[in-house]
Amino acid sequence: MSILDSLVIGAGQAGLSASYHLTRLGIPHVVLDADERPGGAWQHRWDALTMSDVHGVAELPGDTPPARDRRRANEAVPEYFAAYERAHDLPVRRPVHVRRVDDHDGLLVVQAPEGEWTSRTLVNATGTWTHPFVPHVPGMETFLGEQLHTVDYPGSEHFRGRRVLVVGAGASAVQFLGALAPITETLWVTRRPPVWRSDDFTPEAGAAAVALVEQRVAAGLPPRSVVSVTGLMLRPQEREAERLGAYADPRPLFARIEPDGVRWADGSFERVDVILWATGFRPAIGHLAPLHLRSAAGGIQLDRHGRGTTAVADPRVQLVGYGPSASTIGANRAGRSAAKGVQRALAAAAVPVSTG
Repeated sequence: MSILDSLVIGAGQAGLSASYHLTRLGIPHVVLDADERPGGAWQHRWDALTMSDVHGVAELPGDTPPARDRRRANEAVPEYFAAYERAHDLPVRRPVHVRRVDDHDGLLVVQAPEGEWTSRTLVNATGTWTHPFVPHVPGMETFLGEQLHTVDYPGSEHFRGRRVLVVGAGASAVQFLGALAPITETLWVTRRPPVWRSDDFTPEAGAAAVALVEQRVAAGLPPRSVVSVTGLMLRPQEREAERLGAYADPRPLFARIEPDGVRWADGSFERVDVILWATGFRPAIGHLAPLHLRSAAGGIQLDRHGRGTTAVADPRVQLVGYGPSASTIGANRAGRSAAKGVQRALAAAAVPVSTG
């Protein structure tokens, strides 16, 4: 049986960063990725999202990120990731759909329909894109219109002439309203009041947002997204929707869904043709359940007061793209931290590794 020193699950920004730093430390490993081609979650995003719309995306270590221009992000980022994998000869294997990770006699056994791998350590970089969240609302199964989540967004033309209810208080909801309000009737619903910011999104502001997420992870609580604490800003392309009143006075979440619309607790009703759930994602970590990493508070507690990547319950396991690193802000720092964590775990197990 061949035993790897480390194994990375996921080849998005955080996973590629971890692989780069593991390579620099001389730690043999493989990267298993569920997609058929490079690009991580970015290859699945909607066509209207351009490189000028995102903050620091794809800023991989040892390389220069793509320009923030009008190219589609779902094309530019996959092209960049593919070139990065080739340039640094990263050991990515795809497609591999990991189903579970077990502990067998002190070794981590990763199981997938495509095969089985045994490793001394693990870096989990599966992110959130494959685990969309939709809150349960009574009657939602009776709705005769169309219900979509962010992952299913087909572009604005799909909704032309239809009354669309957008649910969510994050950046995706704002972008969807910006695209839809000029061409069709929209209604905005948020589970919590939206938080707007009027100042520039500086590196200092990003660091402060990450710190808020770190506090939750340090306590073993389920993480909130970094985006949820950065606040919302309107881009130039969303000013027309603002002029049309798309962002004015969003309504709270409705009490139930009926066949042709939604009804609030006060009895008021709105007819809608489409419900677009821009309600975010949860960490895609179900395959780690056999390792029992969750704390009593419901999340996976990480070391160094939430600033590290090592699972407190099992130091062999590193998590990147989780909590504070589940964004472009923290992904690269997390990759380096994870590689160092792997190095420490191997040293603790008396496995010789390079000092880098």
